Amino acid sequence: MLLARSVALFVVAALFEIGGAWLVWQGVREHRGWIWIGAGVIALGAYGFVATLQPDGDFGRILAAYGGVFVAGSIAWGMVADGYRPDRWDVTGALVCLAGMALIMYAPRDH
Repeated sequence: MLLARSVALFVVAALFEIGGAWLVWQGVREHRGWIWIGAGVIALGAYGFVATLQPDGDFGRILAAYGGVFVAGSIAWGMVADGYRPDRWDVTGALVCLAGMALIMYAPRDH
């Protein structure tokens, strides 16, 4: 159950962080205005809060592992939101990052 909760929190965190960054991008780069930027800032703040809900209490581990989720999630977001088409190296790199995330977060440890 803890594994499922942790994975779900990583997914929610990714939606907030990547979505927030995308909203800021749209507001600035695509000239959509301050409402988009403000919504992005709020989403980015929500990401920071969601990260604190992880069962593991080690900040460095959580943020390092989240980096792998962010890489894969960013590629997926680009595909859905912007029509980005990743090549085999993008996909391979994202899978490597997710494998690294799994090692950092879920490898057995002597505690």
